[in-house]
Order: sequence, then C-alpha cells, then structure tokens
Amino acid sequence: MLKDRYGLPLTTQSADARDAYVAGIDHLLEASHGASAAFSRALTADPGFALAHVGLARARMYEADMPGAKQAIEAAKAARDTVSSREADHIAIFDLLLAGRAVEARQAVIAHVREHPRDILAAQLCTNIFGLIGVSGEPGRESHQVAYTSRLYDALGDDWWVLSVHGQALCEVGRLDEAMTLMDRSLSLNNANANASHFKAHTLYEQGESDTGRAYLAEWIRDYDTRSLLHGHLSWHRALWALEQSDEAELWSIYDTAIAPEASHSIPVNVLTDAAALLYRADLAGMTVAPERWRVISDYAARFFPDPGMSFADIHSALAHAMAGNGDRLAPLAEASRGFAADLVRPVARAWGAIARGEWDAALDLLTPAMADHARLGGSRAQRDLLELTYVNLLLKTGRGDEAHRTVATRRPVFRQSAPVAGYA
Repeated sequence: MLKDRYGLPLTTQSADARDAYVAGIDHLLEASHGASAAFSRALTADPGFALAHVGLARARMYEADMPGAKQAIEAAKAARDTVSSREADHIAIFDLLLAGRAVEARQAVIAHVREHPRDILAAQLCTNIFGLIGVSGEPGRESHQVAYTSRLYDALGDDWWVLSVHGQALCEVGRLDEAMTLMDRSLSLNNANANASHFKAHTLYEQGESDTGRAYLAEWIRDYDTRSLLHGHLSWHRALWALEQSDEAELWSIYDTAIAPEASHSIPVNVLTDAAALLYRADLAGMTVAPERWRVISDYAARFFPDPGMSFADIHSALAHAMAGNGDRLAPLAEASRGFAADLVRPVARAWGAIARGEWDAALDLLTPAMADHARLGGSRAQRDLLELTYVNLLLKTGRGDEAHRTVATRRPVFRQSAPVAGYA
C-alpha cells in the first residue's frame, strides 16, 4: 500500500496521486503557495482519493474559499466508506471544523493524535497561533500548546515541520534559546518553511534583536511567493522593526505593498489584525496615520467579521471602527456575548471608543482589567503588544510616567530601553 511522507498508509492505488498529495501537504506545512494545485493534481490522478479532498478543503480554507472547502469535504465524505478508520476519523474532524463546531473539532483532534501522532494534516489543526488551541480562549492556552506540540515532537523527532511548530510554542512561553535552536534546525532541513522563518522572527523580536531580525527577514522573504499564506504577516514583522527604528518610509512602503487589504494575500484574520495593529502602533509611536487608512480597515472588518464571535479579530475590528469613527459598527462589539473571550472583548472595545474620543482616564479604567489575562484573546505575544503598548500610552497620557516605566520593566522588559510609544523616553 502507498504511504505518505510520515509512513501512514493512503487509500489510493495511484503513485501520481500519492506524490501530488505529499507535495500538497508539504505546501500546507511550510505555508507556501501551490497546495490547491497539488491536491487538484492528486484528484485528477484519483478522483476518489478521500484525503486529497480533505487536503484541498484545508488549502481552500487558507485561501478564504469556505464554500469551496465545504464542497471538498462533502466529496471526501462521499468516499469515506472506502477508507481506513484512521482516514474516516480524519474526514470527520474536518467536517466538524467546517460545520463551525470548533470545540468538538479540537477535542477530536487531540483524541486522534494520541493514537495517530504522525497524522499531520489532522495534527496541525491544533498548532500555531490561530489553531484550535490558540483560539480556544482558555486560560493557560500557551502551556496547553507546549504540551500538545511536545507530544508531536516526541513522535516525529527531527522533522522540519514539527521542529517549527514546537519551537513556536516554546517561544510563546519564553523558552527563547530552545525555540531558536529548533527554528534554525528546521530551516537547515527546509529553508522554504515559512513557519520556521516566521517564528525565528518572533524569537528575535522577543530577544530584542531588531537589527538582526530586520536583516534576516528582508533577505528570506525575497524568494517567498507573495501569494503565500504568511507573506503579509512576515511583512508585518518587517514593518514593526521599521517602526521601532523610526524608518517611516519603509514602514508605509511595506504596508501599502504587502499588508493593506488591497495588497495582502493572507487569510482575513491576518489581514485585519496585521493592518489594524500596525496602524495603531504607528500612531502610538507618534507617526501620522491618514484617516482613509482607518476607513479602509473598518470597511474590511465589517465585510469579513460583521458579527462578534472570533475574539482576537473582534478587538481589532473594534479598534478599526473606533479610529474610523464608525460608532454604529463599534457598538455591537462593545456588547459582545459570542466568542471564547467575549468577556474581554467588551472592555477592550469600549476602551478603543474612549481612546478615539480622547477620554484617557476612562480608557485606562476600561483596559486595566483586561490586562490580567489578555492571552485568552488569542494571538502571539508580539501581537498582544498592541494592548501592552496601548496600556503604557494611557499611563503616560494620564500623568503616570513612573508607573508606565515600571509596567514595561515588569510586563515587557524587552522594551525597557526604547518602548515604541511617543513620550516614553
């Protein structure tokens, strides 16, 4: 029987289908462009290849083609009577995910991986920042992520993909030297792995290595297809380093060519969060942000995230609506009841509204309770610096300069010498 790159049997008799499927999986794991085309080739060679339909569904999810993803899963389900029990469980997991049953999907993945830790297309659903653990809203989710990727690492060992996702999890709990070792090893095995490049950038950010990080990503991204999943987000990292070093010309050049909604090929949650966060962090640093930029992001948020439900996206939608002056769009988020961390979305959304009105004391009162456990909102530490730096700015605005410096020293010491907030120095 034919097997995948991880030694698992596949229900297909076509070597061409198997080879194309393996290529598609690698595109997904390294976040490179070409996954849909590879899975389509697999299905041309074997139209009944159920897992190729699942792979195509995952690729279409990354392309924000949810109707196409659901169509692919229906095709996989039509073939499930012919597959192994492992593959049938695999199909059921994606069916739950595409039905919007995220909690059940997460539980199903964790149970499945206990028995099949090398079943990578299922396993990867619970890895990374926007995986099913990452967006769970649960306290301690970062530690849960480490425990999960540790089991994968134990099963897969020196594999370029698992090295990168385990390194990501270690980075987020502050185990930076270990994370960097794994990222460098992953890249030595497969330098095209954008997940490793991405979290090498995160690790350098957490280490305060702005010069090294900026130079590294500028070089690595040259060969990365602009249509690839992480191109926009890697560009966000580059723009943040430009911001930290007061290179406003490069910041706006990167924003306009790779991050803005009309330029990015990322999934909607990345487009929204990267754009809104960068605009406000530029504002915090004392740069001028054209009002039209905020109107574009507010319109994008209203289109792709019209209703509360994904907490990390919701706080960024609220920011965009507040800065654009769209109070009618902000209001539902200020009263959000849906989403894994809706209890945090409400005060953060209200704080953005107060900030837009220049009500600094009110904004500080609203934001303060959310700072205790904002990790539940989702996102990486680098992404949640949007909240950390906003909090510091509000302390400065309300005459609490000493407290602002103590806050940085205790909560984000990487910025102790030069937090990118106007007036901090």
